[in-house]
Amino acid sequence: MSPPQSPSRQPYRGRFAPSPTGPLHFGSLVAAVGSYLDARANKGTWLVRMEDLDRPRTVVGAADTILRTLEALGMAWDGEIVYQSTRDEAYRAALDQLKKTKDLVYPCACSRREIADSAVTGIDGPVYPGTCRKGLLAGRAARAERVLTRGIKIEFTDTIQGKVAHNLERQIGDFVLKRADGPYAYQLAVVVDDAAQGITDIVRGADLLDSTPRQIYLQQLLALKTPRYAHLPVAVNVIGEKLSKQTLAPPVDGTSPAIVLNAALAFLGQDVAEDCAADDTASFWKYAIAHWDPARVPRARAIHAPSE
Repeated sequence: MSPPQSPSRQPYRGRFAPSPTGPLHFGSLVAAVGSYLDARANKGTWLVRMEDLDRPRTVVGAADTILRTLEALGMAWDGEIVYQSTRDEAYRAALDQLKKTKDLVYPCACSRREIADSAVTGIDGPVYPGTCRKGLLAGRAARAERVLTRGIKIEFTDTIQGKVAHNLERQIGDFVLKRADGPYAYQLAVVVDDAAQGITDIVRGADLLDSTPRQIYLQQLLALKTPRYAHLPVAVNVIGEKLSKQTLAPPVDGTSPAIVLNAALAFLGQDVAEDCAADDTASFWKYAIAHWDPARVPRARAIHAPSE
């Protein structure tokens, strides 16, 4: 999230990048509203990208449902929608570029069970112990391609969450860029797409905060610019689970858009548009953009959703 731009500053380009695994729910709405407000308050561009990289989890028709919900809420995006499922060539080119550095990317034959049995637990599950760094054992076939993280430390300052520092080798391990069954990894795809779309500011949920050092590392390796980051609190239920399709989060009701938008605004620590009619999205956005204050967003990774 950014203060108003000076005349010499690069024009703001933000994005909302949902995974079309189901309809828009309150948790994803918060990310949409936060990114939209920050872009519009900075007189910037707001793009929408469908992160449908994981084909088996993608629900047919979900992308269109999400777009219709955004429209019903009065959220107008700029440009064409980008679908990650159409961008394999760009990801392949980036991976090929990384492979030009000797020993940076290497094949890995380890199964998830093997890694879990021999690894310590890091911030995002088992830390890969580097078993295949020196090559595959005889008779083993590659299951994935990993990037070397030996000695790599990444630090950045998130606009909301503050300073973040990761020792990638100790806390994450050499992470996957491409799985043997085909799909490119999210970490690689998002870096390539953000660069291709010229994204300057990324406003998203704090569930992705721990992914950011990996993405910054790949940006550095690919000689790409690093955007500014702001990670919003994630909406959780009463037992602390992130709202999602898996936790049966209900879809956003677009029949009274200003009501649900005000709920998202309050969740983000902002004053609500009290005098706005339930169906008046134009008045809501005029008020919300004019009064947007990033400094009031709670500095927390998770907050209970209003219905909880």
